[in-house]
Amino acid sequence: MPEYAPFDPDTREPADPAPPFACDSQTHIFGDPERFPTRPDAAYVTYDATVEAMLQMHKTLGIERGVIVQSTAYGTDHAALIDALRIAGPGYQGCGVVNDTVSDTHLAEMHEAGVRGARFNFHPKLKNALPTPEDVRRTAARVVPLGWHLKLHMNGLDPREVTPLLEDVETDVVIDHFGPLQYPHGLDDPHFAHVCELLQRGNWWIMLSNGDRRSQTGYPWDDATAYAREYVARAPERVLWATDWPHPLHAGPIPNDGELMDLLSRYAPDPADRRRILVDNPARLFRFDDGGVA
Repeated sequence: MPEYAPFDPDTREPADPAPPFACDSQTHIFGDPERFPTRPDAAYVTYDATVEAMLQMHKTLGIERGVIVQSTAYGTDHAALIDALRIAGPGYQGCGVVNDTVSDTHLAEMHEAGVRGARFNFHPKLKNALPTPEDVRRTAARVVPLGWHLKLHMNGLDPREVTPLLEDVETDVVIDHFGPLQYPHGLDDPHFAHVCELLQRGNWWIMLSNGDRRSQTGYPWDDATAYAREYVARAPERVLWATDWPHPLHAGPIPNDGELMDLLSRYAPDPADRRRILVDNPARLFRFDDGGVA
């Protein structure tokens, strides 16, 4: 297994305090390897990234809500995620990986535990595990009636190859990590134009995360900031933010999560916009009710 940089365990407080009920819209966790073994072919494992470590990171940032996304290291075995949701409490919900191997019984168990989304991961490192168009359609048919949202990770793809699969789905769809943008093209990137068009449809959302990692200019990540400000200007009511802790498959160096929250202040200098991104938008999308799962 390749070596990847570890997350910084000493989270520092952000310069701008988070508003009450702020939400980190994507983290991943790992459980006790004796209780929750990962797949032998897992592309990334960091057993230090426990739910307790995540909650401590959130406490320092002032985050009170979050979405724990199933790690590819566990495939469709959601036992570690379900256990983490039990520990994290009602301010957290899950996003799972669903395909034909997930039984109706397990799907019901996931829903009962607080899973409210299904993620389709098109990361090239997954090799033979990439979802097919038929996988996407069958999964959507199973989870949309439960009120779940759908999530797309399209790293390295032209989004126009994937997003038509969900054009007719009557649920919310989240695009991870700024979308699969071509940073050297800047704001003239046709991938960016396509994502912006989707955001005007009313049920598509963009997650601001990994801007530092994808940046071509490096610190202070001005190219990512330019994209983020355009997203906020064009569709402020459908923008989310996430740390993507513990930063899977990151070759490093990994910024401190407090620094990433400070980066959000550059993405959205207006405090009203930051409140919308951190509180109002995730509360509406994830249907948090007084900090709980609807």
